[in-house]
Amino acid sequence: MFRRWFITKYNNEKENCYKDKGYRKLHLGCGRTILEGWINLDLIKLPGVDVAANLDECANVKLPFEDDYFEEFYASHLIEHIKNPLSMMQELHRIAKPNAKAIFRCPYGSSDEAFEDPTHVRQYFLNSFGYFGQPFYWRADYGYRGDWKVKRLILTVDKNKYEGVEPYKVLEEVNKFRNVVREMIVELIAIKPIREPNKNLQNRVNVEFNLV
Repeated sequence: MFRRWFITKYNNEKENCYKDKGYRKLHLGCGRTILEGWINLDLIKLPGVDVAANLDECANVKLPFEDDYFEEFYASHLIEHIKNPLSMMQELHRIAKPNAKAIFRCPYGSSDEAFEDPTHVRQYFLNSFGYFGQPFYWRADYGYRGDWKVKRLILTVDKNKYEGVEPYKVLEEVNKFRNVVREMIVELIAIKPIREPNKNLQNRVNVEFNLV
């Protein structure tokens, strides 16, 4: 799936640049980080939380939003806590407008951070987010009916160690050693109507490196 790699500077202004747009935006698992101009959703109704909902119960309880409602989703270090990610991603797909954008930030699967927190229930790697798209189900049907296409995949690594290093060499270390990646950032696009479960529809994604 991943055939090309290059170094880029990731735009860290994501959280701020959306607030002036006239879009409906959902901040998932916000906790105490309340974003202005977003609907802030969390399991517990903390101060500033607009909607309390259990994202692990999406298979049984729909989120309180209409179909095709949101244009933006943002989740920082949420998805690794979700036991039933397919149900959640299918429900987010329902409330997403066609071509809606979703940004997920999470620990990389081969990092200590992915395992140290006892509330983390899953680890995510380069190809993991591809399984939120229909083309990855060309061999089996698990009843999942969402469809998200990976648009960008950014791996945050140590600038002091990897600045000037060829990207393919950085990727070799990502695949060989633990704790190379500090954070993974993935940008998804909602595909509507959903695609056929056809392997040939899997898209190539550039792996970008964010040096910090």
